Amino acid sequence: MTYALTQPIDFQADKTMYRAVKRLFDIMAASVLLLLLSPLLLVVAVLIKLESRGPVFYAAKRVGEGYQIFDFYKFRSMRTDADRLLEQMKAQNHYGNSGQAVPQTHFSWDKTGDDLLVADEGYISENEWIMNKEAEEKKAFVKFQNDPRITRVGHFIRNTSIDELPQLVNVLKGDMSLVGNRPLPLYEASKLTSDQAIGRFLAPAGITGLWQVTERGKSGTSADSRKQLDVAYAEQYSFAMDLMILVKTPLAVFQQENV
Repeated sequence: MTYALTQPIDFQADKTMYRAVKRLFDIMAASVLLLLLSPLLLVVAVLIKLESRGPVFYAAKRVGEGYQIFDFYKFRSMRTDADRLLEQMKAQNHYGNSGQAVPQTHFSWDKTGDDLLVADEGYISENEWIMNKEAEEKKAFVKFQNDPRITRVGHFIRNTSIDELPQLVNVLKGDMSLVGNRPLPLYEASKLTSDQAIGRFLAPAGITGLWQVTERGKSGTSADSRKQLDVAYAEQYSFAMDLMILVKTPLAVFQQENV
């Protein structure tokens, strides 16, 4: 089985039967896993509430297959005042200290305009969209060693990927599959519009995927290699590949990514 991109993606490939089997498998597996893991999920929820005030779950907008936007669920691993702490910690920013400037988004149009843009939830002013996008991109390039915004429980559930388990609900809803390309934050998805990169959005969004079981934890992993693996999965995915990824996922879960 090869992951090399040796041919153009077949946009007309008929995978109707595969999709039906995949969806049935997702529903059955996610239901069983939620039932079996319910004691663990309950304990984690209680520990999160005991350690810090705020909601147990965290929902963020993510972009999945076909550029569909949905609420992506995780256990909350940060303090609720993380944004305030972020302002106090700018001098400790891992990227800032490395001499690499935090990217800023520049637009050629007039930011004071009142033009309306079409969003999933309806219309949004162009000015509001610009401010939201700039805020997302600024947060995207924040990384700290021993980040104090993360709670003690948060460190544990992140290191063990337990924080990802609520995404089983996304699988039941049909937002995601157990296996696929990871859904991306809006700021990141908006940058992947080239003919090559856009192919990743032809595959289902997933909790685990080809990149997680082949590159996670390795030093020197680049954004380009991740894009290539995502496109390779979209081009070659099959039920056999999904099973291979699921078998390899437990070993990949405990590999730490380098900061």
